[in-house]
Amino acid sequence: MKKTIFAFAFLTTLMVSAQSTWKSDGAHSKVGFSITHLMISEVEGSFGEFDITATANDAFENADFTVDIKTTSIDTDNGRRDDHLRSGDFFDAEKFPSITFKTTGYEKTGDKTFKLTGDLTMHGVTKSVTLDGKVNGIITDQRSQKLKAGLKLTGTVDRLAFGVGGDTPTLGDEVELTINLEMAQQ
Repeated sequence: MKKTIFAFAFLTTLMVSAQSTWKSDGAHSKVGFSITHLMISEVEGSFGEFDITATANDAFENADFTVDIKTTSIDTDNGRRDDHLRSGDFFDAEKFPSITFKTTGYEKTGDKTFKLTGDLTMHGVTKSVTLDGKVNGIITDQRSQKLKAGLKLTGTVDRLAFGVGGDTPTLGDEVELTINLEMAQQ
């Protein structure tokens, strides 16, 4: 019995120690979105300021993400629209300066794919969302000699469920997220 407990404790320690911290490389990552406009076209945008940290093993499995996105950094290539999106009509960036996400579940779905469930807080409302993830690859960076992982996360968020903008026929309710990440092991 003591050998079994020791073996379990040893394996648990190995699994925990195999986890490391990864940080997003802002120059090679993008938090993007798109939404239907006038029911006929897609408007795309992104957030330029974000901090994404993950804890994962060397194969980037069992990832646990913490995300902080600055709402003032929204960019849709139209300054007037961006100012409106920062206003109280949408994100109310002065009152709600961040969109946050914290992982609550991770499920491996394939060799390089996974589902990531977490609590998304936006506009003062927290809801559970699920994102589809894919590990595009992992390499050893020649300069730092540390691992880097390329990831893609996608999903859909109902903006009305978070109180972002009103119910209007000119704007779709669903926002498509596409997050491309280059994560560097710390």
